[in-house]
Amino acid sequence: MNSENYRSGYVALIGRPNAGKSTLLNFLVGEKIAAVSNKPQTTRHKIKGIVTQDNGQIVFVDTPGVHKPGYLLNRRMMSAVHDAILSVDLIVLMRDASVSTGNGDRFVLDLVKQSEKPAVLVLNKIDKIREKKELLPLIEFYSKEYDFDEIVPISALKGEAIDNLLRQIAKHLPEAEAIFGEDALTDQSMRTLVAEMVREKILQTTGDEIPYVTAVVTEKYDESDENAIRIHCAIFVERSSQKGIIIGKGGIKLKTIGTEARVDIEKLLNKKVFLQLFVKVAPDWRNRERDLDEIGIVE
Repeated sequence: MNSENYRSGYVALIGRPNAGKSTLLNFLVGEKIAAVSNKPQTTRHKIKGIVTQDNGQIVFVDTPGVHKPGYLLNRRMMSAVHDAILSVDLIVLMRDASVSTGNGDRFVLDLVKQSEKPAVLVLNKIDKIREKKELLPLIEFYSKEYDFDEIVPISALKGEAIDNLLRQIAKHLPEAEAIFGEDALTDQSMRTLVAEMVREKILQTTGDEIPYVTAVVTEKYDESDENAIRIHCAIFVERSSQKGIIIGKGGIKLKTIGTEARVDIEKLLNKKVFLQLFVKVAPDWRNRERDLDEIGIVE
C-alpha cells in the first residue's frame, strides 16, 4: 500500500430503484453483500462496500432507491438516503441510461443539487444501448443541470468500464489514510448479510405475489461447531395469506428459498451451513416502530 498520494473516503451510491447500485457494489467487492432484485426498494439498509487499491480506499455506501415515502418503513429508508448524502465525501448518482428521464430521476437529481457536494454521474446499463451516441442527449441534460466532476458510462452487470469508474472516483477523494483494514469488504455483520441473502431469494422466488411485505431477521448464528454454521432466520410478513405464499404448497417455496440462500451463504463463508427458515406474521410491521427496530431498519 503506497502511502504517498493515498486517497480514501466515503462515497454514497444514490439513484432510483433498479438503477443498479447493489449490482455495482457486489461487483466491486467481489462478493454478494447487497440484495439484488428486479423489484424496486430491494435495499433497505445503508450497506458499506469497501474497495482497497494500492493508491487508495473507497468506502461505498449503498442506499435504498429514492422513492416516495409511504409507510414508516419507507420514511426510514429515505432518511437513510439523506443521512448518507450528508456524511460522505462524494456522491455517485447512478442512472439507468436505457430508460427515458422521469420525475423520479429529476427528484434524485434535485437531492444532488441541494447537497452542493462533489458528484460523479454514472450512466449504467450501457449494455442495453445499441448505439453509444444515444447517450449524448442524456449527458447534455445532466451537464446543464449540475456541475458533475465526471460522467462515466458503465455496465455494472457486465463489469464494463468499472476500472475507469474507480479511477475517476478516487481522483476526487481527500488525501487520507485507509479507513478500514486492507482485507475488509464490508462493515455489515454476517447476521445482516445472511438476512439480505434470504430476502433476495424470497423476492426472486415469489415473483409478484409478495411485493415488499417481507423482512428477514437472523435470530441464531451459531459457530460453535467447527464443521458447520447453524443459522435460523425469521421471515416477517403482514398477513397469514402471505405466509402461505412464502411457504408454498407442501412447503416447496420455502424449501427453494432456503436451498438457494444456503448456496450463496456457503459461498460467502466458505463453510458448510445448516439454514432453517421460519415464517412469522407481524401485522402492519412496516408501520410499527418496535418491529422496524427488531428488523434493524433504524432511523
